[in-house]
Amino acid sequence: METSKVYPVSLSIDYPDRKLDKLSSFFRLFAAIPILIILGLVIGATYQWGEGAWSYYYAAAGIVVIPTALMILFRQKYPRWWFDWNVALTKFGIRVSAYLALLRDEYPSTDEEQAVHIEIPYPDVKRELNRWLPLVKWFLAIPHYIVLACLSIAVIVCVMVAWFVILFTGIYPRSLFDFVVGVFRWALRVDAYALLLTTDRYPPFRLSG
Repeated sequence: METSKVYPVSLSIDYPDRKLDKLSSFFRLFAAIPILIILGLVIGATYQWGEGAWSYYYAAAGIVVIPTALMILFRQKYPRWWFDWNVALTKFGIRVSAYLALLRDEYPSTDEEQAVHIEIPYPDVKRELNRWLPLVKWFLAIPHYIVLACLSIAVIVCVMVAWFVILFTGIYPRSLFDFVVGVFRWALRVDAYALLLTTDRYPPFRLSG
């Protein structure tokens, strides 16, 4: 692959080198509840009673977006601890997503990489980032979010199919695995561009690295 085509943000998930646990896969949604509660608390999720039902809200998804955009705009600076927090939280969220999608059996760690490998380089703001782009990146990313919304439906279908296959064979079909990981990779690149603000390179419309 040509260097010019390699996006500066990468994600890969190790394909299971053994059969997946059928019992764990069957009860995956229930097993994930504790780690989902932890993730919800970390990202600032809140519950609010309204019109006879619980409503679930995310407080900016825990990612430091607006303050980072303002720092880049006015100071051309990305505080390193904000970057580290954003990246760590993003990695944690993807590990949980990979577990829910049955891609791995390991229970998601809050800090260890495990089988989910993510690279998000710290940007040289003055040389690599246009100070004005954070004002419009969210708008420029809209086509990606439209496509990802459609792909997310396909991911749900793939995970459901994989769930049945795993229950009978213990194996996650490789084609479905690669597709789900590809959508995760695509979403990560868009998030790095529009929310994490670590790169100005427009994300490619593709699933591969």
